[in-house]
Amino acid sequence: MWRRSFSSSSRRALTEKKWDALIIGGGHNGLTSAAYLGRGGLSVAVLERRHMIGGAAVTEELIPGFRFSRCSYVQSLLRPSVIRELDLARHGLKLLKPLASSFTPCLDGRYLLLGINDEQDYLEISKFSKCDADSYPRYENQLHKFCKFMDFVLDSRPPETFRGDSSFSNRIRDKWQKAAFWGSCLRHALSLGQKDVVEFVDLLLSPTSKVLNKWFKSDVLKATLAGDATIGSMISIHSSGSGYVLLHHVMGGTDGERNIWSHVEGGMGSVSRAISNAAKEAGVHIVTDAEVSQLLIEDSGTVNGVLLADGKQVHSSVVLSNATPYKTFMDLVPDGILPDEFLCAIKNSDYSSGSTKINVAVDKLPHFHCCKLSHPEVGPQHTGTILIGSESLDEIDSACQDAWNGIPSRRPVIEMTIPSSVDKTISPPGKHVVSLFTQYTPYKPKDGSWEDPKYREIYVKRCFNLIDEYAPGFSSSVISYDMLTPPDLEREIGLTGGNIFHGAMSLDSLFLLRPVKGWSDYRTPVKGLYMCGSGSHPGGGVMAAPGRNAASVVLQDFNKPSP
Repeated sequence: MWRRSFSSSSRRALTEKKWDALIIGGGHNGLTSAAYLGRGGLSVAVLERRHMIGGAAVTEELIPGFRFSRCSYVQSLLRPSVIRELDLARHGLKLLKPLASSFTPCLDGRYLLLGINDEQDYLEISKFSKCDADSYPRYENQLHKFCKFMDFVLDSRPPETFRGDSSFSNRIRDKWQKAAFWGSCLRHALSLGQKDVVEFVDLLLSPTSKVLNKWFKSDVLKATLAGDATIGSMISIHSSGSGYVLLHHVMGGTDGERNIWSHVEGGMGSVSRAISNAAKEAGVHIVTDAEVSQLLIEDSGTVNGVLLADGKQVHSSVVLSNATPYKTFMDLVPDGILPDEFLCAIKNSDYSSGSTKINVAVDKLPHFHCCKLSHPEVGPQHTGTILIGSESLDEIDSACQDAWNGIPSRRPVIEMTIPSSVDKTISPPGKHVVSLFTQYTPYKPKDGSWEDPKYREIYVKRCFNLIDEYAPGFSSSVISYDMLTPPDLEREIGLTGGNIFHGAMSLDSLFLLRPVKGWSDYRTPVKGLYMCGSGSHPGGGVMAAPGRNAASVVLQDFNKPSP
C-alpha cells in the first residue's frame, strides 16, 4: 500500500501558485494524464480525495498481513504505449504471468484448463468436443485480427466535431487530424478484407451467446469464454451488443502475448504507484486527502481552478476530471453552467452495475475435487482465472435474470483469482489472498438492503457455499473478508452506481458517443474543463488510454507537442 500524507507544506504548495493543470482524482488515468502533461512542460497537481492514490487500482492491507487488490485485480489492458513511453518497468511495474489463463471446474468431475500452451488447449477442449478443439484456434485468430484494428482506435482521439478556436490554422489542423484518422481506419479495414469486416460488425452488434453458439458446441467452453462478456455489466449474454464487451476484454495482453491476464507484484496498486513515480519524475505534485467540492468557474464560463472540501481554493488554467461523468457534471460543476440537453444526457446515461467484489484471506489454497493434478501446493489451476458457477450459458443468464428481477443471483457467477499463488509479497507464508469478482447484485435489491449486515452476510455465505461445491472446505479456510457491493464501490471509490467502467460499455456509449454524443474528445461544454477517466473513450479497465489521450488534447490546446 502506498500513501502520501497531506502535510501542511504540500497544502501551502497547492495554494501558493496558479497551476497549468489540476487533476481531480488520483486514479490510474488521472496519474497518466498528469505524467504526460508534466513531461509536456506543464505545472501539474493531482488532488486525490482518499488517503491513498490509485482509485480502483489500489493495494490495501485490509487484514493484517494480507494485501488485497481491493477493486481491479488482474492486468492485461494497460496500453503498451503507456508502459513503454512512461518506462513503467523502471518505475517498479512487474507483471507476473499465470501458468494457465483459465480454469473452469465442473460438478460432474471434469474441468477445462486453458492457456498452458496451444497443444494442451487442444487436448483440454477435446475432452468436451473434438469439433470445438478444431475451431478454437480459428476463433482466437479472428479475435486477434479484430484486436489489431482496435489497437489503433484505443490509442486515438475520437474525430469529434471541432468546437475550438476558429482560426484558420486550427481549422486546418482539425481537418488534417480527421482525415488522418479516417484514412487509417480505411487502411485497417482494407487489411481485414470485406469478409472479416462483416464478421467484425457482426461481433460488435450480436449477443455473446450468438457469437459463441456459432463457433462452439460445448457448454463449458462457451461459458468459459462468455465470462469476458459479463464483467462489470448488467447485460445478459443474450443482449445485442454484448459481443463488444467480449472483445474489449481480449484486447490486451502481457509482453506482446494477446489475452494474457497477469498478476502484478504487490497488487494492482503497483500499477498506480509506477505511473505516479513517472509523474513525480516529470515534476507532478500529488496530494492525498484533498477532496474537491466544486469547480471554480469565472463569469466568462472558463474554469479557474477548484474549491477543496476544507474551503481552500486552488487555481489553474485547466482542470482534468478523473471522476465519473455523473460526479463531474452533476456534483462538481456549479448549477446554471451546463446546457440542459447536455445535463439530461449525462443524467440518463447507464451507470448500473451488477458487481460485488469480495476479498478473502484464507489459511490454505482451495483444492478442487475435479482436479487431481500432481501439485501438492500451487498448480496451474490456481494461477489463472477460476470460473465458478459458469458451466453453461444458461447458468450465466439465470444469474443475470435474478438481478433483473431485483434480487442478488441465487447462484452467482464468480470469477476467482488467487494472486498469492504467484506473488509472495502479499500474504503470510502458507496463507493466501483470494479475490472474488461476483455477479449479479443489483444496486437496490428488492428483498433487502446492502446496509443490513445480515443481508450482506447472506450473500457472502451464498458465494462461499457455491465455491464449497467445487472446492470442499473453502468456507472453513476463510480467516476474514472484505466486501464491496455496488453502493460500497460508489461510496468508497467514487464509482457512480458501482459501475467499474464509469458508465456502461454498451454500443450507445462508446467512441463518438462516450461520455455523450458531441463531447467525445475529452473537452466539455465548460472551457478549460476536460475529462480524462474511464467515462471517456475508449472506456473502462486499467488501460490508461483515456488519460493518455486526454493529455494529448490538453497539450494541443496549450500549443505544446505531445511528449
